[in-house]
Amino acid sequence: VEVLSTGGAYRVLKEAGVGPLREVAEVTEFPEMLDGRVKTIHPRIAGGILAMRSKPEHMRAIAEHGIPAIDLVCVNLYEFEKIAAKKDAPLEELIENIDIGGPTMIRAAAKNWQDVAVVTAASDYASIIAELQASGGVLSSDTHWRLAKKAFATTAAYDRAVSARLAEIPPTGEALPAILDIRAPRKLALRYGENPHQAAALYASGGAGIAGAEQLHGKELSYNNLVDLDAAWQLVAEFDAPASAIIKHTNPCGCAEGATQA
Repeated sequence: VEVLSTGGAYRVLKEAGVGPLREVAEVTEFPEMLDGRVKTIHPRIAGGILAMRSKPEHMRAIAEHGIPAIDLVCVNLYEFEKIAAKKDAPLEELIENIDIGGPTMIRAAAKNWQDVAVVTAASDYASIIAELQASGGVLSSDTHWRLAKKAFATTAAYDRAVSARLAEIPPTGEALPAILDIRAPRKLALRYGENPHQAAALYASGGAGIAGAEQLHGKELSYNNLVDLDAAWQLVAEFDAPASAIIKHTNPCGCAEGATQA
């Protein structure tokens, strides 16, 4: 297996003794430029990814131009969402952390999924390595298809994250953004909704408040449980320091039955 890599990743792989190893610039015969903005956007890379092995004309074309076929694309995108989480991040920093070459290679590999595997998550590394070792360096068609679908989901989520964060920046002269795009993954499947016959789930974009709580025991929560928990949380959040209160328990007639100190 020959590995092609760029920049910092190349240096790390070289220091780790991974090989044979080549820089992408050696394959493209063109240096990285524009502060690293242009590295992999080149016919010698795109052609090696997009060439369909089942089409003789494709294989003849890359052979004619000396383009090596690329069988696996492994990309970790720039951590745009990590930068976007900083509310005071300047626009220039946001823009510089928008990946261009990475999504391009991912989408190209996913489009040619029959011939090229595309890995976009470190959590997949172990299973991919295990399958390659067990099968003599070949991944199954099912694995290729699963990875391709995950790849398109990855680039779609990445583009949405960029669009949503940039949309939060108000137009010049305005105090609030023109669009509020909320993307919230499902955190918890609930026992039922406001009524027992309704389905419900908790969706949250962060881990604050009840959305970040851990259930220690008991049956699955319902929508009404969450509403009550959130109300209690909001009450507690009003205090800056520990506080105590006397909570009176009353029966249906309104008469006090006892008191609990909290």
